[in-house]
Formats: sequence, structure tokens, C-alpha cells
Amino acid sequence: MMNIKAAQLTRITKLLQWMCFLIFVSRAYQHLFWDAPFRTLLWDESLLKGLVEFVTSASWVDYVTSPETDRAIQGLIRLNGLFYLLCAFISLFLHRLRQSWGYVILVGAFSLVFLAFLYTKEKFFHVGQFFEYSIQFSTPVLLFVILFREISFDRFILAAKVVIALTFICHGLYAIGYYPRPGSFVDMTINTLHISEPLAHTLLFVAGVLDFIAAILIFISVLAQPALYYMVIWGFLTAAARLTANVYLDFFWSSFNQWWFEFTLRLPHALLPLLVVMLIKAYSKQQYTVTFKYK
Repeated sequence: MMNIKAAQLTRITKLLQWMCFLIFVSRAYQHLFWDAPFRTLLWDESLLKGLVEFVTSASWVDYVTSPETDRAIQGLIRLNGLFYLLCAFISLFLHRLRQSWGYVILVGAFSLVFLAFLYTKEKFFHVGQFFEYSIQFSTPVLLFVILFREISFDRFILAAKVVIALTFICHGLYAIGYYPRPGSFVDMTINTLHISEPLAHTLLFVAGVLDFIAAILIFISVLAQPALYYMVIWGFLTAAARLTANVYLDFFWSSFNQWWFEFTLRLPHALLPLLVVMLIKAYSKQQYTVTFKYK
């Protein structure tokens, strides 16, 4: 076995660190200044009514209409935002820190999994909704592995490809209408391209099919790089659409404040395919099986 060259590993690691930073800082901003779907669980009468009435001796109606309850939930959301902010800055300096700090971002990854579950519950438990967040909750795990574990190069590439494929396939399921096509998808397409609604639906269907095709091609060696480059471009465009469709010059700061983190949150959808391209190119130059070993 031989280790990947230090310069290559440094570039790859730094890109992963910045991806983690973008994910965590975006979620931090969302939780600190906007909202998160905690109420979809904490206001679920069928799940929590008996527990709430047993523990608090208050009726369910009193619980869900209480200002104190709402403030407590909002406080929990803000606390989660502060934790994401901590994870964001740990991500940037994790290569200089002990492994124990790495476990903090693993807890952050678990929190992102829980958040994906909340969004999935909000969308009637569509499985595709959960796995559409695969890149977001898997990136901190990939960073931990590359810094603190020894793993073969090809296995790391395979894991990254699986994460990318899940994200794009699940995005495609909504785009083709397998699940109800989100109105936000249609609105972003119309507002960005200035086209009619029927044409927007057609383009989204085509984009969904291309998502499926690209997700398959990345596992075919001779076609992997072109498919990954497509994902880089499409991932960036779908992230940028959050800004082009929703930020207006007439009230720039208020609209930008609401949407910038939606853009940065999705930038890793382009950056992780780019990182895999870097990995494939580095791997093709090696003559032997390669392992990661940062420290």
C-alpha cells in the first residue's frame, strides 16, 4: 500500500472542510434567524398527546396554544443553531485538532440526520425526501473518515458516489413528479428562465430523468467523469436558482437575507461531485492501491 501524496490529500481535505463549514453555517443561520420544522414533531398530537398530558397535567390544547411552549420550542431551535455554528468552525480547524473534536461534528451529522427526518415527516414520510439530504448529512462523516481513519481510496470514492447518487436520484423523483412536484421547483424554473409554466414542468421532468442517468453513469468507470462534471454544473445551477429566483433588487437585503443560506447549503451538491473527480484523477496516477492517512 502507498499513501496519497500530501499535497493532493491537503486539497481534498480542505475542500471537504469548506463543504462542512457551508452546510453547518447555513443550518446555523436558518435555526438562529428563521425556523426549522421541530413543531412537526413536538406538535404531533397522535404521538405526544398522552405523554404531554401525563407529564405536565395540561390539556393538549393548552400545550399547543401556550406561548411558553412556543418559546421553549423556539429556544430549542436556537440552541441547535448555536451547536451548528460550533460545528461549522470546528470543521475548518479539524485537521489541527484531536480526534475528540471530530466526534463533535459526528454529533452534528446525526443532528442533520434528525433534521432530515423532520423534513421527511413534514412531507408525509416520503423516503425520497430523507435521502435528498444525503450529501448534507454525510459530508461531516466523510471528513471525519479522511482525517481520523485509514480507508482505501476506492472505498472512499465508492462511498462518496453512493451519497451523490442518492441525493440526485431523490431530487429527480420530485422533478419527474413521482412525488408531488414542489411548487418551489416550478416557481424557481419560471422566475430564473422566464418561461411558461407548462414548459417549466417539461424541463423539470427532463432534468429529473438526467438526474437518474447521471446517478447510474458515475458507477461506470469510462463515463464517471463526464457524469460527475454534469452533476457539478447542475448542482451549482440548482443552488444558484435559490438566489436568481427569489432575490429581488427592489428589496435586495431582505430577500437575500432569506435565501443566501439556501444557496450555500446546496453548494456541496456541486462540490462533492467535483471532489470525486479530483479523487479519480489522483487515483488514476497511482500505480498501487492507495489509502488515506492524513495524520
